[in-house]
Amino acid sequence: MGSKYDFDSVIDRKNTSSLKYDFGMRRQGREDLLPLWVADMDFQLPSEVLEDIQKVVSHGIFGYTDPKEDYFEAVQGWYKRQFDWETKREWIIVTPGVVFALAQAIRAFTKEGESVLIQQPVYYPFSECIVDNNRKLVNNQLHYENGRYTVDFEDFEKKIVENQVKIFLLCNPHNPVGRVWDEEELRRMGDICLAHDVLVISDEIHGDFVYRKKHYVYAELGEEYRKNSIICTAPSKTFNIAGLQMSNIFIPNQGLRRRFRREVRNVGYSQINTIGLAATKSVYTKGHEWYTELKEYLWDNYLFAKQFIEERIPNIRVVEPEGTYLLWLDCSGLGLSATELENLILNKAKLWLDSGVIFGKETALFQRINYACPRSVLEQGLVQLEAALKE
Repeated sequence: MGSKYDFDSVIDRKNTSSLKYDFGMRRQGREDLLPLWVADMDFQLPSEVLEDIQKVVSHGIFGYTDPKEDYFEAVQGWYKRQFDWETKREWIIVTPGVVFALAQAIRAFTKEGESVLIQQPVYYPFSECIVDNNRKLVNNQLHYENGRYTVDFEDFEKKIVENQVKIFLLCNPHNPVGRVWDEEELRRMGDICLAHDVLVISDEIHGDFVYRKKHYVYAELGEEYRKNSIICTAPSKTFNIAGLQMSNIFIPNQGLRRRFRREVRNVGYSQINTIGLAATKSVYTKGHEWYTELKEYLWDNYLFAKQFIEERIPNIRVVEPEGTYLLWLDCSGLGLSATELENLILNKAKLWLDSGVIFGKETALFQRINYACPRSVLEQGLVQLEAALKE
């Protein structure tokens, strides 16, 4: 049976105030780069969802809005179907984004100067949230060997004890390295955190993009883990609606929830985005078929990129992703310095990728590619990279 949805059409996104296409180019001061950087997909939402959004637009009034029970039922229903995760309505606090929630949690549960642990190379706003709020950044560097990343548990505990860490920011699935942590790995990290009174804040925004493996919601590992965790989710990656600024933060522990909610109120945030509310409710009730086809398309994109690179650019190593739609490339085999690699990508290949150095100083010879785009665009980017290397 053929596909119902079209992911191959190339849609012109220029002059739409797109960060990926418009402001991105302005940052680089040029217009000739193919953007394959920020985690933003190039696919339109399904018509079923667009119709629901259009109803809100046609109504023509966009006053203060709060979610009703049907919103929470849609969110809870999605996580029940996807992960068999039984949640309660009162656990959910709606915020305008996961990064916003991370920053508020850091402010709610630590004081200035106290330590927050991350695992680099990791999504760079993690470090920004820590440093910008005058907290101490502590890094448990992931161990890289034979094209795979693992946790250095001895260092993990050592860093926690030596720095009296208060919060651990867990990234699962991990961006950019693509790991989906096994149950045993999660329990081991969780047990260390429980032993040393470290709050686990789990960013699971990429949880819907897990391939050939099971995603474990951290809070579902057991009651003790649930009470000591905040689970950050959003439809923004799954359905590419980041511009509508909606995220759902699950906090089962009432005491933690009260402190987090107070911090959110302290910055003056209350009612949510009217269009975002309608879109979130719609994607979680009507978007599953589109999402299922999209996920297969993305996996095929990954296989295409992997084969292309292995056959035609063999000095670059693909770190196989277990999750996300982001490809982490080890370019150390090219024999270039970090500066030379950046010059190759920008000025010879004319690509805008995410440089590995923004995820941590140890990965300056890596690049991140977003393959959530039409196959033809992905191929064009890889061909430009190949041609630049041949020069």
